[in-house]
Amino acid sequence: MKKIVLSLLILAAMGSQGLAQGSAFGIKGGLTIGLQQWEGFQQDPLFKYHGIVFIESLTEDNAFGVFAQLGYHQKGSAIRNRNFFNNISSQTFRPPAREFIFENISLTGGAKQKFPFGNGDTKAYYALGIRLDYTIGTNLDIYTRFIEANPAYAIYPIDDTQFIREINYGITLGGGIEIPFSELVGTMIEFTVNPDFSYQYEQPEIPNVLDPYTGNSRSIPQRRIRNLTFELTVGFRFLRKVEYID
Repeated sequence: MKKIVLSLLILAAMGSQGLAQGSAFGIKGGLTIGLQQWEGFQQDPLFKYHGIVFIESLTEDNAFGVFAQLGYHQKGSAIRNRNFFNNISSQTFRPPAREFIFENISLTGGAKQKFPFGNGDTKAYYALGIRLDYTIGTNLDIYTRFIEANPAYAIYPIDDTQFIREINYGITLGGGIEIPFSELVGTMIEFTVNPDFSYQYEQPEIPNVLDPYTGNSRSIPQRRIRNLTFELTVGFRFLRKVEYID
C-alpha cells in the first residue's frame, strides 16, 4: 500500500513539472460494466456509471502526458434471469434482478503516450495508471436484512465492515482518442480496463446454507471477491498553455 501511495505522489510531482509547459483539465464520465467472481455462484455483469475530473501535463508536441484523476465509480455484479426454488411450495420462480453495488472514490495517477490520428491535431493514445480506491458505501444492507429474516438463505454478501475492505488498489489500462474543437477546447472518447489486485470483500466459509437455485443444503466456500470493471468514457478537455517570451 505504501508503495502505491508513493508511486502516486511521484507521478503527481512529475505532472507538476510538466505543467510549466501547459496543462489540460476536464471532466468525463460514462458507462461502467462491473464483474465479480464469487466462489460457488455465477454472477452477471453490473451496468452502472462513473464520473471523473482530471488534469494532465502537456508537452510542446502533445506526444506524452502525465495525468492524475479523481472519480466516483459504482462497481460490483448482479444476479438476473435466474430461477429460485421455493422449498415451501416446491415451485420455481424468477425474482427481480439483484445488484451488489460498491461505491468507490478512485484516485489514479499514470502516463499517456499519444500518436497522430487522422487529419489535423486529433490524437490517439494509450494510458497506464496506478489506482487507489476508497469504498464510501454499498447497498448490501438490503441483503443483510434478507438474511436476518431468512437465516437459512445466507448466500449473499452482507453489510459488515469486518468483511468489506474500504481501501483497495489496482491498475487502469486503456486507450482513446482526443479530438480538438479549437485551440483550447476539445473532447475525448476512452475505453479502460480496471482490475483490482486486492479483495473488495472477504468472508469465511458458511456451512448449512439452503441453495435457492436447487433447494438443497450446501456450504458457501470462503468468499474472496475482487472488482473488475470495463469503462466507456466521453468527456471534455480544456487546455491551458504557457508561452515563454524572451
